[in-house]
Amino acid sequence: MLIGEVARRSGISSRMLRHYESLGLVRPSGRTGSGYREYSGADIQRIFHVESLRAVGLSLREIGRALDDPGFTPLALVDDLIRRTRERIAAETALLTRLHRVHATDPAGWEDVLQVVTLLRALGSPSADARQRAALASADEVPVEALAEAALGEADPNVAGALRWALARSGGGGPALLAEGLGAPEAAVRERAVRSLAEMPGDEATALLRDALAHTDAAVRGHAALALGTRGAADAVPELVDMVVAGRNDTDAADALSVLAGDDTAADRITAVLVDRLAHGSAPVSARGRLAQALADGPGAAASRALGDLLHDADRAVALTAAYVLQLRDTE
Repeated sequence: MLIGEVARRSGISSRMLRHYESLGLVRPSGRTGSGYREYSGADIQRIFHVESLRAVGLSLREIGRALDDPGFTPLALVDDLIRRTRERIAAETALLTRLHRVHATDPAGWEDVLQVVTLLRALGSPSADARQRAALASADEVPVEALAEAALGEADPNVAGALRWALARSGGGGPALLAEGLGAPEAAVRERAVRSLAEMPGDEATALLRDALAHTDAAVRGHAALALGTRGAADAVPELVDMVVAGRNDTDAADALSVLAGDDTAADRITAVLVDRLAHGSAPVSARGRLAQALADGPGAAASRALGDLLHDADRAVALTAAYVLQLRDTE
């Protein structure tokens, strides 16, 4: 079969077939009397082998080795192809994301495009100063998706604070994007997500923080509870009391309970939970002392009775703490 016919039937141009020949990949087995290339059935089969290997990403050099080296084993090369393909997909996905973010800013001209691209690059800079400057400048110029992604990945506390500030100013969409980080496998990302949510204003962020109270990660629950306490949400009371019992950010938790106790309904709930924890008698000595201190702002007779019971606690430090708290309550 002559080269023109091979090209027509295979869909491979005559130029490419000549290139294959120059590389030694596929040499026509014969020539006609007039000197034209003539391909045998075996030659055509080899052409299709070359095309098949090109389709899975092998270079022409790798294809030549695969076809001509009897000792060649494909496993290592296939592994390398998988790695390179993943890297290419990741790079192209990053490019697509960047393009979507530029598009979201609705640029009026190329100057706007260049400004957005510059800020996006700065947010990914290895320099913390550059990232912080970009965060402080980007609230109105970079899509909220870019700010949220940067906030979830930022380890530097100063840059993270700037990103949270920018997110709080960015308008809608930020809380939901940050909440996606609560499901991350890395504990650090989950903590950044809940810390960022804690600084987001509005009902949407509050609702997401309430959802976070049921999270399996104690650190996430704790940050959510502290944030909700400052917002006057009584839903946080059980988790705040758990923090007092566990000695986990217990000072901040006690302060949040004290703030919540300013509302009569919340104060009654706080007292009920604290008294319940003490009534079970399973709290360790250190926890009983902390619970006694937390009862200082608890209204009503229930709190006083619980403190009275602690006056006879087997541990003298707990009994003294209860006596001191009762004295404070009597003088108010």
